[in-house]
Amino acid sequence: MQVNKKQLLIIGSGTMGNGIAHSFAQYQFPVLLFDTSSSSLQKGLQQISTNLERQISKGSISIADKETILANITPMQDLEKACATCDVVIEAVPELIDIKKDVFQSIDRHCKPETILASNTSSISITKLASFTGRPDKVVGMHFMNPVPIMPLVEIIAGLKTSEPTIETIQSLTRELHKTPVHTNDFPGFISNRILMPMINEAIYSYYEGVAGIAEIDQIMKLGMAHPMGPLQLADYIGLDVCLNIMHVLYEGFKNPKYAPCPLLTNMVQAGFLGNKSKSGFYDWSDPKNLQINKLLRKNL
Repeated sequence: MQVNKKQLLIIGSGTMGNGIAHSFAQYQFPVLLFDTSSSSLQKGLQQISTNLERQISKGSISIADKETILANITPMQDLEKACATCDVVIEAVPELIDIKKDVFQSIDRHCKPETILASNTSSISITKLASFTGRPDKVVGMHFMNPVPIMPLVEIIAGLKTSEPTIETIQSLTRELHKTPVHTNDFPGFISNRILMPMINEAIYSYYEGVAGIAEIDQIMKLGMAHPMGPLQLADYIGLDVCLNIMHVLYEGFKNPKYAPCPLLTNMVQAGFLGNKSKSGFYDWSDPKNLQINKLLRKNL
């Protein structure tokens, strides 16, 4: 392990958190992966191991590499202890402002004054998150894309008080992961989700209004627009609850009815149709290799 690498703390061991930990550990960063739940931590570590096995099967890493990468990751459940030595914290908890507020207040209290506090938020204001701390100049958005180990983009968002040295440090850190940092300003949804989520929402409206079926909507966007995945399948992959939360942020931030979430999206989340994570959304995810349209959803629409 290289001693000159920054000590990273990742808050949250879910899909994004374990992916971020995987990416840093792969490039020899010492990583602390924190979660309040022991079972969630173990699940996150197992997912990293599974993803590393996939890399081995593709020949991109060796078995020895896997062992080294896993050794770079230390699971933690004591937040105060985890914060004590870290240089950069990356928050990757659910896209809910109350949860993020608690996290930022806690890490601000326990971290060294010079520690940078970053958020993987996909839509929530960095300026607002920074207001929960006593170091707004050291709070920044570091929005990774899913799946993190594969996707090359990191959206870097500066709040109104984020300092230039903070931005430069995070951009440099991103490049050390062989990823591309792209700067955006602090407005709801930034760029990625301000464009992506209304497209997904409109695809849901198109199905809701009977313009076309699920498979047809996705096929048109894949074949006609060269998208690798249709918008309804992508919504399932992201998580319909996440899509709904982001649409709420956009709607509340801009007060523009074009960002109002489709009623079908709201109803699906309330019914527990969350996509891949619940094995049921627009598609039946019980067999990802043979995706089928959700028959129950089609029947009830």
